[in-house]
Formats: sequence, structure tokens, C-alpha cells
Amino acid sequence: MTNPMSEGRRADSIRRRQRVVKALGAAGATGTEITVSSIARAAGVDRSFLYRHRDLLARIHTAQSCPSPTHWNGEPVTRESLKADLANTHQRIARLAAHNTQLERKLSELLGEAAWRESGLGAPTDIDQLQRRITMLEQHVVDLTGQLEERSQELDAARSANRELFTNMNKQH
Repeated sequence: MTNPMSEGRRADSIRRRQRVVKALGAAGATGTEITVSSIARAAGVDRSFLYRHRDLLARIHTAQSCPSPTHWNGEPVTRESLKADLANTHQRIARLAAHNTQLERKLSELLGEAAWRESGLGAPTDIDQLQRRITMLEQHVVDLTGQLEERSQELDAARSANRELFTNMNKQH
């Protein structure tokens, strides 16, 4: 004669195991995240149940490590599509590396030219042209300074007129 209590517990354990397996299959089919917590929640069991049943825990860890045959952006993910993505990524890396090398070479040339000019070994710049530019800019600064002084005087006069106006208005009241 078997113990009805033991039989009940065994049947409950079998039902919970079936729910875990079903939840694991559904998560794999829909592409949802597979974790111990998510599977326990979907199966309606406690996480400790999964940790007590090492075979179920191993199935969860295996499902986590295997790429799922789900959809990504509406496209099915297959081994071939992943290989194509990897090949495209390698080609992009190669193009970026070549571009990086080209930019480094150009930067090296520009820095070399700048060092050559600053050392005085390079060709002399047109001193007369620079002197004319300096003179022109100095004249522009003088003109702008004069305009600034005129506007400052106009502003001071307007402020003085406003003060007088407010003083007269306040005296009338």
C-alpha cells in the first residue's frame, strides 16, 4: 500500500516539472529572455524548485547559451544569416581600418608640414602681405573703437535724459 501523501507530492512535482518544460519551450519559441526567474514566473513555481531539480536548471542554462531560432526585426535568425552578418561586419572593420590608416597618414603629413614651417626650415611666408593684413586689421580695430565710444556717449546722453525726465515727473506728483 502506497502513501497517498507521497503520491500527491510526486504528482504535484510532475505537474510542476511539466509546466517548467512548457514555459521553457514557449520562451524559446517566442524569443523572450530566458532566466531562472522568468521561467519560474511563467511556470508558476518557486525558483527554489528549479534549483532543487538540477536537470531543469541545466536545461535553462543550456537554453540561455544556445541562440534561439527566433526573429530579429521580423527576420528569422539562422546560422547563415549570422554568418552573413559576421562577414559584413568583418568587411566594415576592414574598410574602417583602411580609412583610419589614411587619416593617420594625412595627419602625419600635416603635422610634419607644420613642424617644418615652425622650425624656420620651410619656405618663408610673404611678410609684406602679412604686414598689410596687420595694418588693415589695426585700422579696423581703431574704427570699431571709435564707433563704440560714439555709442557709449549716445547711451550716456539717453540715460541722462531719462533721469531728468523721471525727476521732473516725480516732482510733478
